[in-house]
Amino acid sequence: MSDLITPELVTLDQNLGSERSEVIRHLVQNVVSLGRATTFDSLYADAMAREAKTATGVPGGIAIPHCRSSAVTQATLAMARINPPVDWGAKDGPADIVFFIAAPEGADQEHLQLLSKLARSLIKKNFTGALRTAQSPQEIVELVDGALGLGPVPESQSGGTAPGAANAAPATGASAAGTGSATGTGTAAGAAAGAGAAAAGSTGDGSTETGSGSSGGAHTAGARASGVTADAGSGANTGDGGKIRHLVAVTACPTGIAHTYMAADSLAAVAAERGIDLQVETQGSAGSTPLDPSVIRNADAVIFATDVDVRDKGRFAGLPVVSGPVKRGIDEPGVMIDEALAAAKDPNARRVAGGGGGGEERDPQSSGGGEGFGGQLKRALLTGVSYMIPFVAGGGLLIALGFLLGGYELSLSDDDGNLTGDMILDGGTLFNPGDQGLLTYLGAVFWKIGNLSLGFLVPALAGYIAYALADRPGIAPGFTAGAVALFMDAGFIGGLIGGLLAGYVARWVGSWTVPSWLRGLMPVVIIPLITSLIASGLMILVLGGPIAALTLGLNNWLSGLTGAAAVVLGIVLGLMMGSDLGGPINKVAYAFAVAGLGEGSVQNQAPWEIMAAVMAAGMVPPLGMALATVVDKQQFTMALRENGKAAWLLGAAFISEGAIPFAAADPLRVIPSCMIGGALTGAICMGTGVTSQAPHGGIFVFFAIGNLLMFIVAILAGMVASGLIYVALKRWTAPKRAEEPVIA
Repeated sequence: MSDLITPELVTLDQNLGSERSEVIRHLVQNVVSLGRATTFDSLYADAMAREAKTATGVPGGIAIPHCRSSAVTQATLAMARINPPVDWGAKDGPADIVFFIAAPEGADQEHLQLLSKLARSLIKKNFTGALRTAQSPQEIVELVDGALGLGPVPESQSGGTAPGAANAAPATGASAAGTGSATGTGTAAGAAAGAGAAAAGSTGDGSTETGSGSSGGAHTAGARASGVTADAGSGANTGDGGKIRHLVAVTACPTGIAHTYMAADSLAAVAAERGIDLQVETQGSAGSTPLDPSVIRNADAVIFATDVDVRDKGRFAGLPVVSGPVKRGIDEPGVMIDEALAAAKDPNARRVAGGGGGGEERDPQSSGGGEGFGGQLKRALLTGVSYMIPFVAGGGLLIALGFLLGGYELSLSDDDGNLTGDMILDGGTLFNPGDQGLLTYLGAVFWKIGNLSLGFLVPALAGYIAYALADRPGIAPGFTAGAVALFMDAGFIGGLIGGLLAGYVARWVGSWTVPSWLRGLMPVVIIPLITSLIASGLMILVLGGPIAALTLGLNNWLSGLTGAAAVVLGIVLGLMMGSDLGGPINKVAYAFAVAGLGEGSVQNQAPWEIMAAVMAAGMVPPLGMALATVVDKQQFTMALRENGKAAWLLGAAFISEGAIPFAAADPLRVIPSCMIGGALTGAICMGTGVTSQAPHGGIFVFFAIGNLLMFIVAILAGMVASGLIYVALKRWTAPKRAEEPVIA
């Protein structure tokens, strides 16, 4: 028997509300009440944060909300069969069967494999049909154990493919006229399809297919092998007149528990039906076994159904590629396979760039899941900012600590241009710090390390923008273009443009068709060399000067912002931070502040002021919601009151996502309240000259905050405004909500 699910974790035929947040709340409470998670609020917040990334509904009336959480102490499944069904974002309608997968942060491989195996069983109609007709929680548990191969397969599933057949003996779908035999390699998918081939045989000239797969741990995603029935004289149904098409695919999602494996099996199942040789690599939490290089060499095209970057994408260099979100691999596997077959025959099809291609190779022309130029650009910029933040965070905090110990004089210079901090370091040692004393000397040490760290800000920004567009071959040219931007005094704007230039040029060079003997040199020599010459050459010869002038003008404008102009900027930044609680608009404002932080100095504190306004405004939404639950707790369910307790700490630490549970339950009231509170806070911060040299941390980096008193006043003002406005909206525009019972 599995320890993942027990009858107490199963809810049958109940009305759990009309919103997915209410269903998740119920399932999370069940997990917590059995002692499998430490706190409700943390697990619920993690589950809703994962839900906010991508809807977890899949075809067939199924939903699989899932998350990893530090609150989970034991890998757990909680299941609900709900009536009425709830919209979970699937194209074919609402879901009536919901499995909540709660995995610990450090889940062991055995449990991760079982969880992924269950997710794959949920695309099998005989299994989901049995779940819908089960009469008791114990029967549900037995069905799940059967699907996991940990118990006998119930009679309700006999006669179909048993989901628990994952480790069946090898089988290949090879069939000839009047006979059937099956051989596959080690997967549920391969065993099932191979068995079907053996039972059916074929007529006329059949085609031979072998299915093999590589994926997470012992349970591979599996390419399904299938015996193909064909008319005499005809080949398999490949869409290419008898020639067997060979495709490879990679599936991956952020959590790597459910969607990764369901997409793999959905693609493999459709390929098997059409007689196409498809082999899938799942890059999930249960581990990943890379596809055999010979399989990749023989492939006609590759499918990327991923929400995260494909690991070691350079293996697929030169292959025609079709890509999209992992959920598209579940919802539209046939469409993706059709597109891959078409790309295989199209000499102008998009291909994986030599040496790795882009961080994503999504075709803007592909239907239903393509990424346009705007989305690609946004993703690249945010990738660059995300990799840059550690340099900014470490450097900014070290400089703040240096000023705390040694004073702002460390950054001042004498008549010859020598910085005070550098002279202190040159004139002393740890054991002989000189006349200034040990604390000042240590302050100079922290200040210098911080400045050196911030010196990587622009090159790192440019390098990882290029990486997002062109994978590893773009890193070196991107860093070089960023260094050139520093040399030209083009600042972070120069880094942005240099990184984009390097990324797109690297993609272009990587797309060149070269002889096989030269392909190995492309990612390490040819692409970096040519890209660096083009991108950095353009920066020095053409773009650097104008960008430097623009940067100087922007810095002068920001430095000159006072009074009403500064307040207006603070209002705009505050509105953006409160608008979508960690979403794209919030991230744009945050990226703007972080990218400019390195330009701040004692003489030019405007970038520090912008950072303070953004951080303070981002703290307001969770704090405002927490206050609302205290001011009028009868307006909130027990679950939201518990979330309110956690939101105090989350808000204080500048984690805007702490307000997501409230926004998910009541977005039309929560979002406006948060925006108004954030705008007030941003205005006060900018109007009073509050500064922050740290890009994150909230109140816990108080030593990096200038004018700390007004920083706190601004946050309190926004918190009170946001909380009271939300309470007022709930009272005036909606009836009081009944108290939600606590599930024991």
